[in-house]
Amino acid sequence: MVASAGRRRLAALAAALTLVLTACGGSGDTGAPVTGITTNDDDGYRGIYLADDAYQVPDVGLTDTEGRPFDLATQEQRTLVFFGYTNCPDICQVVMSTIASAVAKLSPAEKEQLTMVFVTTDPARDTPEVMRTYLDRFDPSFEGVTGSLADIVALGKPMDILVEKGRKLPSGGYEVDHSTVVISVEGGRGDLVWTGATSPSDMATDLQQVLRQDAG
Repeated sequence: MVASAGRRRLAALAAALTLVLTACGGSGDTGAPVTGITTNDDDGYRGIYLADDAYQVPDVGLTDTEGRPFDLATQEQRTLVFFGYTNCPDICQVVMSTIASAVAKLSPAEKEQLTMVFVTTDPARDTPEVMRTYLDRFDPSFEGVTGSLADIVALGKPMDILVEKGRKLPSGGYEVDHSTVVISVEGGRGDLVWTGATSPSDMATDLQQVLRQDAG
C-alpha cells in the first residue's frame, strides 16, 4: 500500500530531527548516521519522496561564493541542498563525498539539469574563499552560499533543518550542531530527502528518476 503524503512527511521530519548530530560527531556522539528510516511506499525512490506534501522553501536572500545573490526558492532547475560547515570533522565530508559520487554517476545531460548547493551553518568562519576551496575538493561545479546566521536558520527551519552552535573546543574554536539530510528542491518545493546513510548509487538512481519525472 502506498503511504499517505502525511505519513511520508512525518517520516521526513523524523529523519531530519533524528539525524541532528551532537557537535557533528563530537563528544558524546559516534557521528554515525542513523539507518532504517523508511516510508513504506511503492514510489520507487530510495530516499523519502514527499510528493504533494513537499517542503515549501522560504524566500530568503543569501550570497554565493562569487558574491552573487542567491535565493533557493527561485532556482530555475532542480537543486540539491546540504547544510553543513567546512570545519566539520566527519559527517559533512562523508555526505559531501556521497553527493559528489552520486553526481559523477549521472550522464552529462543529467548533470546539466542539476545544481548542488552547500549552505554553510558556520558563516562566521566559512568565508566565500574557504567554501570555494572546500567544495572544489568534491566537485568544482558545486556552489556554496552564505548569509547571516539568522537568515540561514530561517531558510532551514521550514524544511526541518536544525542549526545550533555547539560546544566550545579546547583550541578556542567551536562545533556546530546541524541536521545531516540532503534535500532535493525544484520549483520552490523540497520533494525528495535522503538521510546521511544513503549510498551514492541509491542517490544517483533517485536523481535519474526525479529528473525524468521533471522532464515529463
